[in-house]
Amino acid sequence: MSVERNPAGLEAAKILLDIEAVNFRPEEPYILTAGWASPVYIDCRKLISFPAERSRMMELAVETLDRDADVAAMDSVAGGETAGIPYSAWIAHAMDKPMLYVRKKPKGFGRNAQIEGHMPEGSHVLLVEDLATDGGSKITFVNALRDAGATVSDVFVVFFYGSFPGALDTLSAAGVKMHYLAIWQDVLEVAEQRQAFSPEAIQGVKDFLADPIGWSAAHGGRGA
Repeated sequence: MSVERNPAGLEAAKILLDIEAVNFRPEEPYILTAGWASPVYIDCRKLISFPAERSRMMELAVETLDRDADVAAMDSVAGGETAGIPYSAWIAHAMDKPMLYVRKKPKGFGRNAQIEGHMPEGSHVLLVEDLATDGGSKITFVNALRDAGATVSDVFVVFFYGSFPGALDTLSAAGVKMHYLAIWQDVLEVAEQRQAFSPEAIQGVKDFLADPIGWSAAHGGRGA
């Protein structure tokens, strides 16, 4: 699957490697929430503990959104519970926009039972998360916002796997465009330049990226 790379992707990948948020483990695959087996894992939550790095990453995020989305039309920035909440706070602050957050499940009462914060009817909301694999959880949050009366046309994530099928198609079918900083090809390129992992681990990731569905199925994860 060919996914367009962001010009900021290599710098974002360098930041993720600098803070040791990148894990290559082909010999003991991770099973992701969506069921895919992966030799690689990004812990984007680590960024919250590194002020300089998170500031630069959010600058790259806002530059990306300014370039690729209609930021002026956005009324609020919403973070998905829980990983998207700090990112939405930083982006909302940088863009001087109100912030919201979206619960995974309704809290049981109120018109905006899944939405925290003040969201006037008809608000145009940017959804923010830390990363995306196949896009499924993004649709849950998008639907919650729309059910509460919002317009949602854009989603931003720091990291997009860019390997498993369906994510961009799923969001596009829902009328949503996904924006992202880095994908695995960015991280692999920087990791190989730095010799950040063993040659065997690097090759394992290359094998995965060449056939992620087949690799997943062969390593205990879901297949096509």
